[in-house]
Amino acid sequence: MTAPLLVLCALAPEAWALRGGDWSGALGGPPVLVRTGMGPERTARTVNSLLAGEPGAYGAVLLTGFCAAAAPGTRPGDVVVADRVSSAPARSRPTRQPEQLARALRGLGLDVRVGALHSADHVVRGPERRKLHRAGVTAVDMETAAALDRLPEDLPVAVVRVVVDTPERELLRPGTLPGGLRAFRTLRAIVPALLGWHRAVLAEPPQPASQSSAPPMVSQEVS
Repeated sequence: MTAPLLVLCALAPEAWALRGGDWSGALGGPPVLVRTGMGPERTARTVNSLLAGEPGAYGAVLLTGFCAAAAPGTRPGDVVVADRVSSAPARSRPTRQPEQLARALRGLGLDVRVGALHSADHVVRGPERRKLHRAGVTAVDMETAAALDRLPEDLPVAVVRVVVDTPERELLRPGTLPGGLRAFRTLRAIVPALLGWHRAVLAEPPQPASQSSAPPMVSQEVS
């Protein structure tokens, strides 16, 4: 029996966008959408609670939502597929099949970049963002690494973020989305590619164990 897909996002606008996507044909039943809340601490508590209750309940995990671009020339609504995720105190971790996911997203007519995502514990601005870009970082968020650090390493994971904040035009506050309508629409539009990724990873040969109408989405919020 196929376990459902777990979809994690941080903010209410992200959850609204995702709920409006076309999730028809999802394997394992309706995906489970969980809003973690903003920042690494809330994300860590949410993921710990999910795994404590049902550690084997999910077949794959998608971490998605909005992000801040580190690369100059990126526009709101551009899509970033992370091929690895890092944070200051944690190790770098690769994701599963990022190039295939990027091709599927480009097939939807979207502008897509594949690269490294850095998770910070604060809003990254100006000089710090430029320094991260020089180090090879494509985009920045505040939640992904905290989630990955608590997920089993043999669980397939993809990270897809939609740019809402660019180096040329930074947000004044992390909860505001000026000019974010394009990003909102893009996040809703990427859903078919996310489901295609889920089907692809389920078709892969088993990975060696490591240490340690469209059906509605099942939405949760863990505090």
